[in-house]
Amino acid sequence: MAQARTAIVTGAARGIGAAVAKRLAKDGFAVAVIDLDAASTQETVAAIEAEGGKAIGVGADVSDAEQVAAAVAEVAEKLGPPTVLVNNAGVLRDNLLFKMTDSDWDTVINVHLRGSFLMTREVQKHQTEQKYGRIVNLSSTSALGNRGQANYSAAKAGLQGFTKTLAIELGKFGVTANAIAPGFIATDMTAATAERVGASFEDFKKGAAAMIPVGRVGTPEDIAATASFLVSEEAGFVSGQVIYVAGGPRD
Repeated sequence: MAQARTAIVTGAARGIGAAVAKRLAKDGFAVAVIDLDAASTQETVAAIEAEGGKAIGVGADVSDAEQVAAAVAEVAEKLGPPTVLVNNAGVLRDNLLFKMTDSDWDTVINVHLRGSFLMTREVQKHQTEQKYGRIVNLSSTSALGNRGQANYSAAKAGLQGFTKTLAIELGKFGVTANAIAPGFIATDMTAATAERVGASFEDFKKGAAAMIPVGRVGTPEDIAATASFLVSEEAGFVSGQVIYVAGGPRD
């Protein structure tokens, strides 16, 4: 890495976000761990510091423009201008369409789509000033459609269009934008889905693995490894792409 750079990872208190934050710290980035509650970020921050990395935890609701502006300003002040952004923050409010409430829809769209928009709009100021940047948005195989996830599928498909447009608009400033679309990843979120459908997590994972060509479910570290490549200097000619990290062509 030519110089020390600062990365922001949202929704990084646990799961995929935490794995990405730890991997980027290992890669030499100073990492801002953003999650809804600052206290919840401390485990990820401590794990990074224990390995000799540099990190801070920041509490922010990514769907709130004022909180986003304050969070990014804090990161820039404490760690330097953020030139890498991983938009990972997300929530689930699964339900079949006829049971889905206005709140179920709005919450998911606001966190995933509005949150990624607000974070990116704020961070791109630093990226364009620095004439360098990497944006990675977390999509999902659910973007291709998934029963009980009209809200989540719409948000994750929307992020793909958002990503491609960012690549077009920001390319001339040395900024790339790509999306990772994970398949089945073993996290607290998928464990909660198993509970919702009344299955044990082990059985749920076994059933998922049986339908995945490589014969196993994914781990947060699988996603972190892909993010590590996309934010690297070497990935400068990769932009506007959606990479399905799903153990096969699609989940």
